[in-house]
Amino acid sequence: MQQSLLEFDRVSLEAEFACRGFKPAHASEVLRALYRSGTPLAAARPSRELPRSLVAFLREWAGKVPGPTLAARQEADDGTVKLLLRLLDGRTVESVLMPDYRGERAAGCVSSQVGCAMGCDFCATTRTGFERNLSVGEIVAQFLALRTEAARAGRRLHTLVFMGMGEPMLNLDNVIEAVRRIGGGELGALGWRQITVSTVGIVPGIQSLDATGLAVNLAVSLHAPDDATRARLLPPGRRFAIAEILGAMDEFQARRGRPTIIQYCLLAGVNDSLEHAHALADVLGARRTHVNLLTYNATGTSLRGVNYLPTDEDTARAFQRVLSARGLVAHFRRSRGPEIDAACGQLRRRVG
Repeated sequence: MQQSLLEFDRVSLEAEFACRGFKPAHASEVLRALYRSGTPLAAARPSRELPRSLVAFLREWAGKVPGPTLAARQEADDGTVKLLLRLLDGRTVESVLMPDYRGERAAGCVSSQVGCAMGCDFCATTRTGFERNLSVGEIVAQFLALRTEAARAGRRLHTLVFMGMGEPMLNLDNVIEAVRRIGGGELGALGWRQITVSTVGIVPGIQSLDATGLAVNLAVSLHAPDDATRARLLPPGRRFAIAEILGAMDEFQARRGRPTIIQYCLLAGVNDSLEHAHALADVLGARRTHVNLLTYNATGTSLRGVNYLPTDEDTARAFQRVLSARGLVAHFRRSRGPEIDAACGQLRRRVG
């Protein structure tokens, strides 16, 4: 009992049961109950067909090695919920549930690492540095917690994006396995097309994710139309040029036939001018992309000593109009939870 039950898939749990004298066939039933409930304590409430000895064993297991627990919860006026989950080693990680415009749906955002090594200058997470990768079970635990939150609000978790704390492409093996469990019909059953993996542009990671053949969506956090501006905002921009990133994105998209999402956070006086908008349109060209324009949640002084501010509405709308006039699909992603610690890493920095 060294690992949480969430760390096991069907095959590994069958092997564990066999080693302990239980029928391997019970593994599927136990895991389905666990994924349906949204809590590791589901292991204490399996169906009546399970032997009492196995039920007792599972209760003991859940008691000795529980999954992540809730350290803090914030709810905004718009219904956005931010969770801070405490892991077994005491570290914490953030997840977010966002209500959809359709009343019965919600979208989730999960983290892939504790902290982040990317050093993006306008992000709160980067100030804590990188601590470690999340395990498969710790990623799955976030999905289950968000699905439970959605159900409490009378909604259904409909989509999930890996865009919280950390860079998914730098923990790709665990992210891919978590995606398989969350999206596949055997356990999470969310569906491949309902999952998006976001990256700041780690080209080998995009290529490796592409090679899996998983029919997930890709989002690229570009945030600048030129390499010089991007390198000031995102240190990975010094390693991977925009043209190289878009090339990997094109290959990923060609195999799936669905538009890639371009994330672009508007920062006042930094990347929000009409010239920047035209440059972005030039770079993207005729690609089938959806440009998500993001409103910045200010996080205070950055690592480089800059106080980034959100772009005012008139400037932001003018930026969008340029992109639309140039034939790009560009939308504003609604700002969520400005009255709570909504930006990535803020709640963790405050609570610890």
